[in-house]
Amino acid sequence: MNSEIILLALSPVFLVFVCFEFVKFKRYYNIKDSLANTVLALLHQGADAMALLLLMPFFYMLYEYRLFDIKLSVLSIAFAFLLQDFLYYWFHRASHHIHWLWAAHVVHHSSTKMNFTTAFRQSIMYPVAGMWVFWLPMILLGFDPLTVFSVVALNLAYQFFVHTQIVAKLGWFESVFNTPSHHRVHHAINKRYLDKNFAGVLIIWDKLFGTFVEEDKNQPCKYGIVGQLNSNNPLIITFHQWAHLLKSTYTAKGLKAKCKVLFGYPTSSVKVK
Repeated sequence: MNSEIILLALSPVFLVFVCFEFVKFKRYYNIKDSLANTVLALLHQGADAMALLLLMPFFYMLYEYRLFDIKLSVLSIAFAFLLQDFLYYWFHRASHHIHWLWAAHVVHHSSTKMNFTTAFRQSIMYPVAGMWVFWLPMILLGFDPLTVFSVVALNLAYQFFVHTQIVAKLGWFESVFNTPSHHRVHHAINKRYLDKNFAGVLIIWDKLFGTFVEEDKNQPCKYGIVGQLNSNNPLIITFHQWAHLLKSTYTAKGLKAKCKVLFGYPTSSVKVK
């Protein structure tokens, strides 16, 4: 539960940034969109808390088979941050290339707006999709589950601050860290930007694994998903892709075709105009 407490404790900070951005840059906001983002955030936090309660006994059972006894120190915490960020990169990349994972992650991308409240736009279905599976290597290596999920929460907290259009490029910081400029690219559906910049905190992973693209002022980012959902209903936002996935899997002929639908590259649940 440490992860939920960390994010709740930071909520006043997030709210201050949202209020400032809204007052100064109203053009980046749509009230209905932001309200939907807030509802989705509350549902997501509730689902995550419930999933942690249910899964924590399993995580500690797995922890009994750890390879090392890793004691908390400045060095071990730094390593935990680095390892978790590396694993987050692969979770995030997989979420754009595997339909099963995309069915949850699409929620975060479904807004045509880009502002601090976009960071709140999350899915209650992440525990079902299996986001937590990507953190299991840390537990098996020897990090206590509470430490792991605290680090996950801090990584996600950092990512709140990259969901904005009001911050330009940040000089040398851009070379190492994920920034608003890098993350605007990630949320864009321009052909040049699609499926790029999967970083959580460190952009070095994208540069190492060939998924980095720099924001180009001559190619303004267009936000949303391919096809565009055009709905502010939290239930539609949450489940539209799951309905499409299940229907597509059901109608696919043969086991191989069904597996391709489930675990292949995602298809759009809405018509591309």
